[in-house]
Amino acid sequence: MITLSVIKADIGGYVGHSASHPDILDKAKDEMAKAKKAGLLVDFHVTACGDDLQLIMTHKRGVDNRRIHKLAWDTFVAGTELARQLKLYGAGQDLLSDAFSGNVKGMGPGVAEMTIEERTSEPIIIFMADKTSAGSWNLPLYKMFADPFNTAGLVIAEGLHAGFAFEVHDVKEHLKITFNAPEEIYDMLMFIGAPGRYCVKSVCHRGTGNIGAVSSTQRLSLIAGRYVGKDDPVCIVRCQGEFPAVGEVLEPFAFPQIVEGWMRGSHHGPLMPVSVPQSTPTRFDGPPRVTALGFQLAEGQLVGPRDMFDDPSFDEARRQANVEAEYLRRHGPFEPHRLPLEEMEYTTMAHVMKKLEGRFERLKA
Repeated sequence: MITLSVIKADIGGYVGHSASHPDILDKAKDEMAKAKKAGLLVDFHVTACGDDLQLIMTHKRGVDNRRIHKLAWDTFVAGTELARQLKLYGAGQDLLSDAFSGNVKGMGPGVAEMTIEERTSEPIIIFMADKTSAGSWNLPLYKMFADPFNTAGLVIAEGLHAGFAFEVHDVKEHLKITFNAPEEIYDMLMFIGAPGRYCVKSVCHRGTGNIGAVSSTQRLSLIAGRYVGKDDPVCIVRCQGEFPAVGEVLEPFAFPQIVEGWMRGSHHGPLMPVSVPQSTPTRFDGPPRVTALGFQLAEGQLVGPRDMFDDPSFDEARRQANVEAEYLRRHGPFEPHRLPLEEMEYTTMAHVMKKLEGRFERLKA
């Protein structure tokens, strides 16, 4: 069995919120290399999406392992110290605690992990997003694993015909529920169509029970009780065989869906599929970006990556995203560009209401 862990954090932006400094990536690579040499990791890959440092690790210690999570935490702390020396923006922004407590969940970083038994061929795609929220994976995961108009294999491939089970989390009430597709699709859509509250955590094959996808569902503002940045989630998806093909997994991102995030985490914007070098948003700190790195797993070794969105077939999606971005920006501080008030409660809304307390008068009947 091999465990794939993807743990990310924004520990300092270069310049502003636009990118991760090369020295930060080099520092993380050094820490990962030490852990691999010591036998803690089987393999690793360090990358960035926008200003988020991404640690991709394979090991044999299972999910939620204390030593793996402490390695990630210590790497983020070391990177934060360097970020402060470089005076990067928001150094240590996603680290919401002063001390490691056994698991990085609830401490700020985003986490997606799965333990699998490698197949004869094990293609995996790791999606990473910047300037958006955890619910941004809802629509793509639905299309990959439940929509035959996206995934032809649901109709014509025997291995997919049994359908998939979706574990959905209520991130505000800390509840979870599992829906079976296709028969419970309508019930499921009632919830995952509200991605600000309900997020798809994982997807499993109903015939074998094997996990096909897992995402990070951490909501930074709900953890901190105030706005500290958008969640910038990650997602791991297995491909081929009893799961959707690589092309079927990538296809949902040809449509630049509207997601929460963008400037100050307080706006709606299009999710633009880009190559890793293009994942450095600057226009109004956006628009939101998503990258996709493909690997073949071979006895835990990460063979790759391939930059899956570095492909001209996604040029039209990028063009459309720019058109959508221009249209929404013209709304300025008005909805639907700005998020609704209930989503603004962690920014300045509470302060404004307190300042105006006593000035609201009840209307006469």
